[in-house]
Amino acid sequence: MSTAPAARDYGRYEVWAPRARAVDVRVDGTVHAMTSRHDGWWELASLSAVPGARYAFRVQDGGVQGGSAATEELPWLPDPRGLLLDGGVDGESVVVDPARLEHDPTWGGIDLRGTVLYELHAGTFAPPPDGGPGTLDTAIDRLDELVELGIEAVELMPLAPFPGDRGWGYDGVGVYGVHAAYGGPAALARFVAAAHRRGLGVVLDVVHNHLGPAGNHLSRFGPYFTDAHHTPWGQAVNLDGPGSEEVRAFLLGSMRQWCADFGIDGLRLDAVHELHDTSDRHLLAEMADARDALGAELGRPLALIAESDRNDPGTVTPVAAGGLGMDMQWADDVHHGVHAWITGERQGYYADFGSAPVLARVLTRVFEHAGTFSSFRGAVWGSPVDPACPHYDGRSFVVFLQNHDQVGNRAAGDRIHAHLSPGEHAAAIAPILLGPFTPMLFQGEEFAASAPFAYFTDHEAELGAAVTRGRTAEFSRMGWGDAVPDPQAESTARASRLDWAEARRGAHARMREWYRTLLRLRRAEPALHGAELRDTRCEVLAEETILLRRRAPAAGEVLVLIHRGASRAELPASDAEGAVLLASSQAVLDGAPESSGALHLDGPGVLVLRRG
Repeated sequence: MSTAPAARDYGRYEVWAPRARAVDVRVDGTVHAMTSRHDGWWELASLSAVPGARYAFRVQDGGVQGGSAATEELPWLPDPRGLLLDGGVDGESVVVDPARLEHDPTWGGIDLRGTVLYELHAGTFAPPPDGGPGTLDTAIDRLDELVELGIEAVELMPLAPFPGDRGWGYDGVGVYGVHAAYGGPAALARFVAAAHRRGLGVVLDVVHNHLGPAGNHLSRFGPYFTDAHHTPWGQAVNLDGPGSEEVRAFLLGSMRQWCADFGIDGLRLDAVHELHDTSDRHLLAEMADARDALGAELGRPLALIAESDRNDPGTVTPVAAGGLGMDMQWADDVHHGVHAWITGERQGYYADFGSAPVLARVLTRVFEHAGTFSSFRGAVWGSPVDPACPHYDGRSFVVFLQNHDQVGNRAAGDRIHAHLSPGEHAAAIAPILLGPFTPMLFQGEEFAASAPFAYFTDHEAELGAAVTRGRTAEFSRMGWGDAVPDPQAESTARASRLDWAEARRGAHARMREWYRTLLRLRRAEPALHGAELRDTRCEVLAEETILLRRRAPAAGEVLVLIHRGASRAELPASDAEGAVLLASSQAVLDGAPESSGALHLDGPGVLVLRRG
C-alpha cells in the first residue's frame, strides 16, 4: 500500500549531503558544526530552527564540489528545502513554519477535474494602483471578479525563487520556496486561504524537470542531476541513478509541503516528458500513489496535472491499469486546432492544423497526432484516445484558447484576440468552454486584455544579454517578423501587466459578458455536464462553420453553431425545428439580451441552442 510522503519537522536544521566530509550551518551569523546521521543526512540537534532566523550551509568537499578549497573559501549556500530566501538566489534561507501562517480550516477540498481553471502570473495579474508589479496579496483583490465570472479554481504560474525580481518562474531554483518579490510563503498562505473562503481551488505550477541557470546549488549538496540523460536545459534530474531515492523523496516532499502545509489543491507538473526515468516505477506513478495516500490522510481530493508533449492517454490512465496516474494533462492539439482554424496561421507546429475536419477531430478525440505523422516533429507521434475507455474521459484533458506558453512564446507575446474581430474571438472560445474537457482561461483573455504577455527576465548582465541574443535568434530562424521585446528590459514586464479598468468598459466589458454567459450555460445546462467523449460530436457544415453537439443521458442536446466567416451561417433545418436559443454571441457583443437574436449568424460568431 502506498504511503504519503513523511511530514517534515520545520523546527530542525538538517540537510542531505551524502558525499560531504563535513557540513556547517550558520544561524544568524553564528557557525555550528553539524552531525552526520550516517544516511547522508546532517543535522544540528542542539539548536531549534526558530521562524525568522537566517541560515545557510557550508559543504566541505567529499567529492561533491571537487578540489580541496580551504574551508573559509567555500560558499555559504541556501537550504535546498528553504521556503524563503533573503538576498536573492545566492542569499541566506529564512526559517518559516507553515503552521503559523494563515489557513482556512473550513475548506473541504474540490474535485478539480472538469472545473473552470484560470491561469495567472502573480507579478502581472493584479498590479497595485501605482502601476507597479503585482504580488500574491494584490491578486487577492481580484478573486471576487473571478468568482463572479464563473471561475472555479486558479492556477498560479511557478512561484519558486528565481534571479531578480521579475520573471516567469520557470527558471526557479528553490523547489520548496516562494519568491520574495511576490510576498514569500506568508503571502501564498494568505492567497490560498482567501481563495478557499470564496470557494476557489488553487493549483500551483511546479517545475521538477530542471532548475534555472543561475543560483542552482543543488549539485554542491549531492547527486541531484545525472549525465545519463539530458534535457533542453542540460543534465537531467537524477531519478534513476545512484542517490536517486533521496532525489525522488525531495520532490515528493515538496508535494506534501504544498498540499498539506499550504492547502494547495493540485499541482501542475511542467514538461513531464523531460522527467527521464528508467526505473521500474516512474516518478509520476509514484507521485500518483503518494497523491492518493496524502489525499486520504488530509480528507480532501488532490490533483496532479501534467504538461506532456507525448500525446499519450497513458499519462491519465490509473497506475493500477498500467498508466502514470495523472488526473489531467494539457491538450495542446485542441489549442492548435482552434488557433489555426480561427487565425489561418500555419507556421511551426500549426502546420498540420487549421482545417475544419482537423478541428472537429481534436474537439472529439483530443489528439490530432495520435499515431500519425507530425510534420513539425518529423516523426510519427502520439497514441489515440479511446472515447469508450473507462479509465479517463473528457475532463482528463485541460484545454485552452490561450495560456502562458501559447501567448508568451510568440515573438512579441501578442494575444490571439489582438488579431481577431470580437466575433472571431467569441467563436474561438466557445468550443473550449462548452466542450467536454476541463477548460482553462489565461489572465485577462476574458475581457480581451490589450496587454501582451511577453517573455521577461531579470538576470545579471552577462546571462541576461545571452538570453536576449538567444531569443532574438530563435524567432529570426522561425521567420516571425515581429520585433522581439528585450526580455531583460523592465518595460517588457511592465507592458505585460493587466489593466483591469478595461474590463468595465466598451468592447472589453462585452467580451467579458460573453465569457460569463458561456460559463453560466456550462453550469446550467445538463447536456453540458457530461464528460464522455462519445457523447460529443462535431459536424463540419462548411470549412468556415462547425456544429458541436453535446449530449448527456436524459438531458437532451445542446447545439453550438460556430462560424468564422463573413457570410451567413444557419443551422440545418432539422436542428432548427424546435430548438430554443440560449445565447447568441452577436446579441451579447451588441449589448442585447443574451438569449435574443436570430437562428442564424451574419458574420463570425456563435449560437447556443437546446433541443429535446
